[in-house]
Amino acid sequence: MSELTSIQKDKLMSDLKLVMADAEALLAATADDANGGIAELRARVQASLSHAKDGLIDAQAAVVDKAKAAAKATDGYVHDNPWKSVSVAAGVGLLVGILIGRR
Repeated sequence: MSELTSIQKDKLMSDLKLVMADAEALLAATADDANGGIAELRARVQASLSHAKDGLIDAQAAVVDKAKAAAKATDGYVHDNPWKSVSVAAGVGLLVGILIGRR
């Protein structure tokens, strides 16, 4: 399976946060129900929700750490190879200019 793109990851994180918010709202709405089965289910859902939140926070922290490391590596490369970086940027700019000019 191919790696998820950044946009897909952001969408997934947003969807997970929405699902968790909906689950919390559902738990709050059923808080007054004293039925034993529902109380047990609520407890399991709350535990699962808490576990999912912790996992989401950990995943988000890992993504931020990877982004910082990539930015630091890119900065180091640009400082070590300024002319290569300028050449690549100019080439990309020229290519984008040609593609835009064709329209």
